[in-house]
Amino acid sequence: MTEKRISLGKRGEGIAVSYLKRLKYKIIERNYTCKFGEVDIIAKDKKTLTFIEVKTRSSLEYGHPYQVVNKRKQHQISKVALNYINKNNLQDMDARFDVVAVHISEAGERVELIKNAFELSSRYS
Repeated sequence: MTEKRISLGKRGEGIAVSYLKRLKYKIIERNYTCKFGEVDIIAKDKKTLTFIEVKTRSSLEYGHPYQVVNKRKQHQISKVALNYINKNNLQDMDARFDVVAVHISEAGERVELIKNAFELSSRYS
């Protein structure tokens, strides 16, 4: 992964966190990592535990940022989420998966929140 892409991703995550805080999300953790992978942001939206994948693009040439969260990525995020839930004994808490799409261009930044972007992968429920 190039330094430019890593820098763009970190910038996008920062933009996403600021955006989510304005929407009253309580950020619990950033870049939660376990043996199954990583989830960008774990937050609470009111009483719902929310696992958030952030996708940042500087161009829409290869499609909208949220399109990258394909079935394979959803399976991986599901495994990470279940690990977090089990590790922290949060089985009784409502949970969902959101995607924040960040588009950064010369014209400025555009942020889109997709709530309930996907369901827990049926392979793990």
